[in-house]
Amino acid sequence: MSSVMFACMDADTLGGIQRVTHTLAQGLAGRGHDVHVVGLHRAENPFRYVEQPGYRHHVIHRRPVGGLSPLNTRRERRRLGGLFRELGAGYAVLSSPGVVSRLRTLLPEHLLPIGQYHGSYGHARGSWHFTSVRKHYGELEKAVFLSEEDAWLFSERALLPNTWAIPNPLPTWPARTAGLTGHRVLGVGRLEGVKRFDRLISAFAEACRTTGEGWELHLLGEGAELERLRLHARACGVAERVVFRGMVPAAGMSREYLDGSVLALSSEHEGLPLVLGEAASHGVPSVAFDVSGGVRSLVLDGETGLLAPPADVPAFTVALAGLMCSVRERRRMGAAARAHVEAFRLERVLDRWEALFDEVAR
Repeated sequence: MSSVMFACMDADTLGGIQRVTHTLAQGLAGRGHDVHVVGLHRAENPFRYVEQPGYRHHVIHRRPVGGLSPLNTRRERRRLGGLFRELGAGYAVLSSPGVVSRLRTLLPEHLLPIGQYHGSYGHARGSWHFTSVRKHYGELEKAVFLSEEDAWLFSERALLPNTWAIPNPLPTWPARTAGLTGHRVLGVGRLEGVKRFDRLISAFAEACRTTGEGWELHLLGEGAELERLRLHARACGVAERVVFRGMVPAAGMSREYLDGSVLALSSEHEGLPLVLGEAASHGVPSVAFDVSGGVRSLVLDGETGLLAPPADVPAFTVALAGLMCSVRERRRMGAAARAHVEAFRLERVLDRWEALFDEVAR
């Protein structure tokens, strides 16, 4: 089997890139690959994703992400060079534009470079990411995006000749599904501005005016926006119905989905948000803003959930209220959602990565 190195800016922060990296690393290690996860920097608050990893983990710098002095740059190259010499022939999966620009010229010939981009095309266009992807990813063996739509857009508009699409995997597949009879809307993610939980609270408050008593919005996560969101819930008249749950351990998330009836995603931008897939695997339908090809690949509007135009809170409110009002619709869409995300099961995504490795090795 091949060596596979996953490289991140930091590999242990609580975040989507890191979670996917460790999930893929453990899965590929279980298939016999020699897998290494490399964090170029130490995480400020490290999070353990895998209790008994079958792969090796390396941290190059003891300091968090930031600028490097010439001395630290030389140290980085020396440490990476030593690691690269330990690895057999295989693949270097570079998880972001920053990692690609930093490592692509340092990799030896026996490690074939593959670039990942975990955001959407739309998000890239609004930031420096697009320029970096266009400049550097075409020089790699493959450029991997989260959806066929995103891969096509980058191919056409960033003129990349080497695009490939592989979705993020669902780490587990539950044996049970939610009953959907409870009156609980779930919002899952960091309490940060980009998640726009203020819009979700506004939509939930308005939806409650048409759905009657008993519904609650449970927000699962921590972040700097906590107090502002508490004040917003109070201003919307739903302070008693919005429950701030804090961080829920990964082992406890299945129980949360089983207790939920609707998953609501109000983010300003997303790549391929796993919370939609996790909810769907438990038979829970979603309401989301239509912000990326990744979101559209998980939520088929009117079939597995409902989509609202980006930032259109009234439309989001109508969609949310519609599912809150009808257990029949929740069950119809929830069953379809679970069937749809079978394609995102870990074993199927690992098959796609191994097919990519075979393609690159030809």
